[in-house]
Amino acid sequence: MEKQHTIKKSVSISGTGLHTGQSGTLTFHPAEINHGIKFRRVDLFGKPIVEALVKNVVDTSRGTTIAQNGVKVYTVEHIMAALRASNIDNVLIDLNCEEPPILDGSSRIVFDALKEAGYEEQDAERKCLKITKKIVYTHPKVGCELVVEPADKFSIDVKVDYKSGVLNVQEAHMTDISEFEKEFAMCRTFVFFQELEMLLAHNLIKGGDLSNAIVFIEKQVSEEDLKRVANLFHKESIAVHEGGILNNVTLYFENEPARHKLLDLIGDLTLLGMPIIGKVTAYKPGHFSNTEFVKLIVKKMGVAM
Repeated sequence: MEKQHTIKKSVSISGTGLHTGQSGTLTFHPAEINHGIKFRRVDLFGKPIVEALVKNVVDTSRGTTIAQNGVKVYTVEHIMAALRASNIDNVLIDLNCEEPPILDGSSRIVFDALKEAGYEEQDAERKCLKITKKIVYTHPKVGCELVVEPADKFSIDVKVDYKSGVLNVQEAHMTDISEFEKEFAMCRTFVFFQELEMLLAHNLIKGGDLSNAIVFIEKQVSEEDLKRVANLFHKESIAVHEGGILNNVTLYFENEPARHKLLDLIGDLTLLGMPIIGKVTAYKPGHFSNTEFVKLIVKKMGVAM
């Protein structure tokens, strides 16, 4: 029997939101048994609560956004992944703006902060969802498939394929959640160079600064284009590394994009409200497909929310 866990003390992290560009602070507080993971918007009257559950997902266009009673919290997936990997069941997260800080584009800083705060075992049994039958979600339009099937513990396999010359077919595998800290926590989000200006034009990535994402260059880019993007992100200059990525970062792993997709999937699966005991296999996962997959698990397994 596993016990529920919270953190021993409160801990805060500050930074800028990726899409909104808002500067804000996250503060994680210990919470009582059966509290679950909840965000509290302390910048709003009455400090409204948003429960981190899949039923509250309202947008998945460039991240997972949750909302309750009209109150939103953007881009929660990296935080949720860090909480799941830390085996934290109960926590209250104060946020003084709409979007948590993107930090380095991974879960590492949040994971490290939670670890520093310490974990506290609580006198209640952890609720887990043991998968008893194979469940398959497909999205024919994007060609993705997500499967969960019975197993003795949680594991996850991810495969991505962007039909790109610079980002080839990649796979990532996690056989136990304990591997997250050293193998996945630091893996950052990524984007194609050609998407950058489109995202900016749609009033997104206001908090992007080329230090929190891997940028892949699929097609030949002129010096003029590089200079323009450098100006947009307040850089003196940018260049192209061997392997088709900008020189803003160095990869931690050759398959870092696949590892980041695995990280994202863990975060979205955590919106189930309890850990899964089962084997997950995902081909071309994304936030929409991930959260629809979780909704399907809820339906097929009769999970009460």
